[in-house]
Amino acid sequence: MTIKLYCFGESGNSYKAALALELAGLDWEPVFVDFFNGETRTDAFREISVQGEAPVLVDGGVTLSQSGVMQQYITDKTGKFGGPPEEKYEVLRWVLWDNHKLSSQAGMTRFLMNFLPEDKRPQQVIEFTQGRLKAAYTTLNMHLEGRDWIVGNGVTNADLSCCSYLYYPEPYGFDRAEWPHIDAWLTRLSEQPGWKHPYDLMPGNPSDRA
Repeated sequence: MTIKLYCFGESGNSYKAALALELAGLDWEPVFVDFFNGETRTDAFREISVQGEAPVLVDGGVTLSQSGVMQQYITDKTGKFGGPPEEKYEVLRWVLWDNHKLSSQAGMTRFLMNFLPEDKRPQQVIEFTQGRLKAAYTTLNMHLEGRDWIVGNGVTNADLSCCSYLYYPEPYGFDRAEWPHIDAWLTRLSEQPGWKHPYDLMPGNPSDRA
């Protein structure tokens, strides 16, 4: 049975699940969520996800929200990306760190700077979140020095989570050239068989609304 992922290309959180599905080699298909026209706030979407958020993964009788849960589901289904048993909590630690410190801040900052009308962009908030992001980039860059992957010797959910907003072209204060260990790690990840950019992996692109 084909797994359905309700998602949209601009969503880094959707990318976390989509990239895991793709690299795991599972049979899946994206279902476009028209986030920018309010689809996640509709009663119809709430019937799919009570939390009213994308992404949502549907696999037969299993319906999941929250990207980290989906990544673990894919790991349980395929045995991939969880790391060896002795490292599973280290993988989880970085997934949770990303959700709280990195992708949550990057997603909000990118949204405020690129998807709001220019006259409605809160500059003080943007400057504050960019400061928090700089601290997160510093942590990740230092951790990746001398390492190929965030945990262990191969791609894990830690990598698939932390990379989620870092491939997007829209400006929000992240320049790969300023973070050489992050830059090298993103390059290694993009060289993995089956890797795709979020705008190539999922429907939905800012150019659609231009």
